[in-house]
Amino acid sequence: MKLYPTQTAFHLAIAGGAVVAVGLVTAQPAVVAWGAAVLVGVSIARAATLVSVARIRTAGFEMLWSSSRRSLIIGRGEIVELQAEVRNRDTLAARYVGLRVIASSQLDVQIEPAEGEVPASGKLVATVRVRAPRVGKHGIFGLALEVRGAPGLFEVPLTFANPFGLDVRPSSYPVSLRSARGGRTRLASDGGATGRSAGEGSDLREVREYIPGDPFKRIAWKASGRRGKLMVREMEREERALVWILLDASVELWAGPVGAAPLDGLIDDAAALVDRHLRYGNKVGAAVLGARVLGLIKPDRGPTHGARIHEMFSSATGVYDRDRCDLDEGDVVSRVIDHLRPLDPRGLADLDRRDLEKLVLRATSVMNRAPFRPEAPLAPSPQERRLRQYLAAFGVEVPPRLDPERPHTAKQLAHLLQKLAQQKPRPTVVYLLGAPPEHDAVPLLGALKHLRRYAEIRWILPDFLPALQGIPADRPEAALVLRAFQSRLRVARAREEIALRRLGIQLEHLRRPRSPPPLPPPDEGPER
Repeated sequence: MKLYPTQTAFHLAIAGGAVVAVGLVTAQPAVVAWGAAVLVGVSIARAATLVSVARIRTAGFEMLWSSSRRSLIIGRGEIVELQAEVRNRDTLAARYVGLRVIASSQLDVQIEPAEGEVPASGKLVATVRVRAPRVGKHGIFGLALEVRGAPGLFEVPLTFANPFGLDVRPSSYPVSLRSARGGRTRLASDGGATGRSAGEGSDLREVREYIPGDPFKRIAWKASGRRGKLMVREMEREERALVWILLDASVELWAGPVGAAPLDGLIDDAAALVDRHLRYGNKVGAAVLGARVLGLIKPDRGPTHGARIHEMFSSATGVYDRDRCDLDEGDVVSRVIDHLRPLDPRGLADLDRRDLEKLVLRATSVMNRAPFRPEAPLAPSPQERRLRQYLAAFGVEVPPRLDPERPHTAKQLAHLLQKLAQQKPRPTVVYLLGAPPEHDAVPLLGALKHLRRYAEIRWILPDFLPALQGIPADRPEAALVLRAFQSRLRVARAREEIALRRLGIQLEHLRRPRSPPPLPPPDEGPER
């Protein structure tokens, strides 16, 4: 048990020591006795705090979540409230000066009341407000209570390890979950709404610029003469399309503030496309790509199928695998030990951190308390796989790898596009969400040209500007550099769009919902 002196205790100790020193120099016993009495009083206060806190812990001081569930599924940016109970079984009240939530750094968490008193033989109900700005499985590990002893000169932090998990899906997930479709069974029938896609039909969709490969019979000669360049009529047909949504989840797209990284926006865009085409009654397939295929779901219909794709977007984009994580085996061991110590009955006092076999057994013994049940991530050894699975099961965050993997992602994307062009039935619309192809990515460029013969290809580019919003620009030169960098990003994006249009690829621009602001401080929040 660790004790921390308050500012008052610190000042009293300094004053008592100074008085003793002055008394010794001036040879005045009364002054020395007075200073020594102050130091003895501080020591007695420390002992009293130890006794009182030890009594509270012996009598039973525990923390429970009011909900019987260990996890909750929410949408990105959604704010939820959880109720936590701190129970005191002692006959004396316990005063605390600080109550905080121990949680993943990728969650925005607040708790009320932050200070107060746990009544004798009673309980304190605290409200935990959580906002999740990023998809994934994130953990709330427990509460930390700073108890102040009877004299009020020392504080003792008490940690209550009670894991709770938040399974954060894309921002459109709550809307799609509550939407009524197919009656009570929530199944989409084949008689639902149809989609509108480009092709041979009687309805005019748009008049656009000529792209190499367009049939000459679609050239709008009058419009071409008025604008001085070749224009074509894009017709529209009503059908049930076969749609594929391919998400680039390269680790470098996680760069930026939590919730404002380029991949944060792309995941929301991909989920919105899934919801849109499932509402039309189209079959939708999805894949998440990195240096390898991270996740793939074959085309199907219905809300249940859409929920599976949402779950894949939130889990397959994670970085617990060794090839996507910046932690080596030693770093993983350190994080597991830090998280496991308050959960272990013996506090890992009898464990040597170099004994991986024993650490794995100890970690496995408490995994039944974990809020999630993930598959074991990729790792060179079975022990490391198990320890990484432990971190994923409790939602302990890990940093993404620093080495870029975009060149490897381009190869995987080229291979998947070739397979889509060869399979039967072929897709009618393919969405690609990620960075544009490089000029030297020959396999990917060739696959795009080949697939465009059979399907309409649409591209959604990542937005890097939101990642710059948190950069401080309080000085004029810093603001000037930031504006110059933003201008370069806009110019680069314009060039990328021109290059994609020359390849015959349409650009898709989705209206993203504005992210809610961070949680306000408790004293500025709404009245309860």
